[in-house]
Amino acid sequence: MTDIADLQDRTLMIVEDDDALRTQLAKALGKRGFSVTTSASVTGAIGLLEPSPPAFAVVDLRLDDGSGLSYIEALSTRRPDARPIVLTGYGNTPTAVAAVKHGAIDYLAKPTTADEIVAALLAPREGRAAPPDNPIDPDAARLDHMQRIYRESGDNTTEAARRLNMHRRTFQRRMKKLRETMQRASPV
Repeated sequence: MTDIADLQDRTLMIVEDDDALRTQLAKALGKRGFSVTTSASVTGAIGLLEPSPPAFAVVDLRLDDGSGLSYIEALSTRRPDARPIVLTGYGNTPTAVAAVKHGAIDYLAKPTTADEIVAALLAPREGRAAPPDNPIDPDAARLDHMQRIYRESGDNTTEAARRLNMHRRTFQRRMKKLRETMQRASPV
């Protein structure tokens, strides 16, 4: 892996519509040596590509005004050596394949850490970043995702279940079961 201190161009664009996450990522990646610019939309990020496209990008897949893949494609056209990664809470194989076809070098599922993002951004082109030492527990990731959708739905169970494409009662049972599993797993 390359060290950030060895790089001449440390410019990084973060395209994320979640204000809190965008701010947190910008702060964390800035502390790790990147020169960070942010945007909450695809349109805004594409508008910032000129005159100098960034060397790195962390792009959310689903944004309020479209797909983050549009930004990755525009970035790859203007700067073929750019190293964009997709960061999403809606991870699945077809979207991962689409991200790579559009020019992404990696695809990370939320939640993730700043160190994992840096590892993916700086991984050698021939290989991928090493797996994390302490991977996120799948139940914790599932619970975090469901809780995030619930919060984004205004704490409305019916709306959260609709967004997750499941019945309201199924959503409630899964949330309860995941919370119980996480409570048993965490030391008291």
